[in-house]
Amino acid sequence: MARKHPFDINTCARHNILSLEPYRCARDDYKDDGTNILLDANENAYGPGLPLDANGKLVDANKGINGLLDLDLRGLNRYPDPHQEELKSLLCALRNTGTHRDQALAPANLFVGVGSDEAIDALLRAFCMPGHDKLLTCPPTYGMYSVSATVNDVAVVKVPLREKNFSLDVPAIHAALSADPTIKLIYLCSPGNPTGTILSKDEINEVLSHPTWNGVVVIDEAYVDFSPPGSSLAQRVLEHPNLVVMQTLSKAFGLAGIRLGVAFCPKPIARLLNSLKAPYNISSPTSHIAKAALTPAALKVSSGYQEAILQQRDRMVRELPGVHPSVGALRGGLDANFLLVEMLDQPSGKPSNIVALKVYEQLAENRGVVVRFRGKEHGCLGCLRITVGTEDEVTRFLSELRSVLNSIYKEEDVASVLDRKKEEQEEVKANDVLA
Repeated sequence: MARKHPFDINTCARHNILSLEPYRCARDDYKDDGTNILLDANENAYGPGLPLDANGKLVDANKGINGLLDLDLRGLNRYPDPHQEELKSLLCALRNTGTHRDQALAPANLFVGVGSDEAIDALLRAFCMPGHDKLLTCPPTYGMYSVSATVNDVAVVKVPLREKNFSLDVPAIHAALSADPTIKLIYLCSPGNPTGTILSKDEINEVLSHPTWNGVVVIDEAYVDFSPPGSSLAQRVLEHPNLVVMQTLSKAFGLAGIRLGVAFCPKPIARLLNSLKAPYNISSPTSHIAKAALTPAALKVSSGYQEAILQQRDRMVRELPGVHPSVGALRGGLDANFLLVEMLDQPSGKPSNIVALKVYEQLAENRGVVVRFRGKEHGCLGCLRITVGTEDEVTRFLSELRSVLNSIYKEEDVASVLDRKKEEQEEVKANDVLA
């Protein structure tokens, strides 16, 4: 008889990891076969902010960036630069706009990591004692905040945004901070994901001005380059000892594939984060591509792509109401490269998760257009989050959305779509789709 092995994962692994609900995305359900239109992850549909030809090659070696991309592969036997001073200097130059103060950001104010997710995790490890301290979030918001908190055994206190306009409920935040000194971090997304709304600087200042709270406010600005000029609070970290501003090259710069994020911090916080990181967390290829993307020639390309996205965003705002009477209100703001849009239970009716989920599924399964269902989030009943694509992608999306809604609302199908006997079952199904 075989001896029973003493290992039991259920008693050996950490309890918070065993109970962890992993972050999920639409591509867990719908794999890209190369023909889909991917409007689910808020990527830059126009591609990397680099001057490339149709084959993905640099178009002009004299643009001042080819040398940076000419990585000597023989050097890959050596570990990358652990400090990334040159890359940090370029990131500082990008955000030293003088909008908020004359003092300039310096490399000592920066932490660079594997996407913003590394900074999200590092801040929790730096400031929250597992099993004791807490994180405050304001839903609806980015799902990785809670996932990372659970990984670190940090409880999450939720103070929802105001449903009317997705603004901060400052009195409720202040009350939570006063009542619970174990709250050490606040993660705020601005522009919000999935709201697309930039948070008020005055309201953020009110949170920062809490008279007794000993903790850190973190502003996630992943989409700030799609917002009006001067929206970033990166330089404000020079004014507040407990403010951190996270950004990424994944969105506006079209470089999601290299996984490069940055946290602008007061120097003492940056020193903490750089002390606890892995020794060589940014690879040599990632660093080379990021530096190339921050040169003047590449920034000009990025700016052009960003402007094209804003034009298509405005087009979607104009044309979506005319697609079908069951397309409801634009629920969020116009400060990001996506829109949050309601789907209604009947033409000119009420927001419906059932209909939104059907549209999400039929677009992906039958039309090759992948968007994001967000109906389970606070204040987002019946909502789809739709990334702004290229002109051709937006044209196809609008056409396929019209076709799907026409199909759903054929007279003979309406009863089955909104069968109240199935409503509870469908609502559960809708809520099982993680945002």
